[in-house]
Amino acid sequence: MTFIDTHTHLYSEEYDEDRTACIQRAIEKGVTRLYFPAIDSSYTDKMLSTKNLFPDHVFLMAGLHPCSVKENFKEEWKKVKEFMDKYPFCGIGETGLDFYWDTTFKNLQIENLHQHIQWAIEYKKPLILHTRNSMDEAIDIAGQYKGSALRGIFHCFTGTKEQAEKIIEFGFFLGIGGVLTFKNSGLDKVIREIDLSHLVLETDSPYLAPVPYRGKRNESSYIPAIAQKLAEVKNCKIEEIAEKTTANALAIFG
Repeated sequence: MTFIDTHTHLYSEEYDEDRTACIQRAIEKGVTRLYFPAIDSSYTDKMLSTKNLFPDHVFLMAGLHPCSVKENFKEEWKKVKEFMDKYPFCGIGETGLDFYWDTTFKNLQIENLHQHIQWAIEYKKPLILHTRNSMDEAIDIAGQYKGSALRGIFHCFTGTKEQAEKIIEFGFFLGIGGVLTFKNSGLDKVIREIDLSHLVLETDSPYLAPVPYRGKRNESSYIPAIAQKLAEVKNCKIEEIAEKTTANALAIFG
């Protein structure tokens, strides 16, 4: 079986002691493609060095995370653009909105999201959306571009069936991670109603490790645990989950 982790931050400092071993574990578990969303320019060198270690398995994105949007965000935009002009990249993000910790820069986050959408359309790349405490706002903004070439993934989807249907209508996929395995998340009931053709797998490592690893540092080798839970929710074999989510991810990223 072959799996794809469509959203993992294995270049972050949490893996400085065992990054190579961590990626090798994922490959051994059949997770053969690892997609790295950007955070900000302070991580660019680590992203590139990790890509150089595993050129056939690691794929990089370009963007500015909403939690990294501060007064200097347009300086970060210049660095994102420099990255896109210099290196191969597979997607735009992660971008989006995060109103969980602080809404001081809410309007700047919205401006940042619109710029990333423009890049996604211009470069014909998928957009990877972060929507913590901001699902409806992100859906409303994505909806403004309905009918355009915009596509991508609502990463770490934890919304309702109605929200899922809107997202799918706009041409986006739902990123399903460790939250699906959490006992009281309720996500299983929503995903049971959504066809597999709209789903991709992700870990969001180092966060949101699935059961039975919950509370520990997440890593891409845990993708099969998420796939197994998805197979139970959809009442099918894990082999079908692997086949269809892998095909979906390849359709998104190329």
